[in-house]
Amino acid sequence: MARFFLCCLAVMTSAITVVAFSAPSSMRPRRKIISPSSSSSSSSAPLLSSSSSTTTTTTTASSDAEIREANELLRRAARTKLENPDRVLDALSSLERNCKLKFGEDPVAFGRDIMDNISGEWRLIFTTGTRERQERSGGRVNYFPLKAIQKFDVATTPMIIENGIYGPWDVPLLRFTGDFDYDARRRKVEFDFDMIEILGLLKVRLGRKDAAKIGGGLGLGSANNEKLADMGRRAFFDWISADDEIATARGGGGGLALWKRVVD
Repeated sequence: MARFFLCCLAVMTSAITVVAFSAPSSMRPRRKIISPSSSSSSSSAPLLSSSSSTTTTTTTASSDAEIREANELLRRAARTKLENPDRVLDALSSLERNCKLKFGEDPVAFGRDIMDNISGEWRLIFTTGTRERQERSGGRVNYFPLKAIQKFDVATTPMIIENGIYGPWDVPLLRFTGDFDYDARRRKVEFDFDMIEILGLLKVRLGRKDAAKIGGGLGLGSANNEKLADMGRRAFFDWISADDEIATARGGGGGLALWKRVVD
């Protein structure tokens, strides 16, 4: 029985590390406004403004089109798990790149839109794992084989995060519960798990560092999470997008992930 619990714990830890991937938020620099100082500079200013405006419009239109294209492929992947994994990875990378551009236009609005969409249950569909895991696997990526559900509740204080692996008849083999904070200006979630539930029966209270140490001790957790725990800091990840059907993110371990909303 102890060996079974250890195996379950190892599987669950691999799911937890999905949220241990990060990428620094990037902001587009503001265009410098040049004030006319002479008749010649004044005559050239409209040309500069027109050119800049046209470029911005073209870039925005291109970005919007690429976001739509990536989302369409990711929604199909979430529904069927039949899309080529390499294409899914390309779509995630494209979505991340273009969402950064959209985020740079209005960080607060973009971050709040994600906040408005994340409440509920999400099933993990696809993950690249952490960078260290990618190196060990030779860069192979694929769909997540188990039923892993992540839950967010933004209506409570503190806000609640839950991460679980489910077996037959939706029995929770392992389920971690904790709280999280969300920084809308950076799309950043910081979280701690403080409770583990085994088979829906046994609940064990965890210390601040325990979840990270469990993963590291089994060789499955993110080394970055352990370092953060040692420094007294919380694990984190950055949302890329979240809507009524799918969500995407990257975090401290360098991996990308795709979730599908669970609909009753």
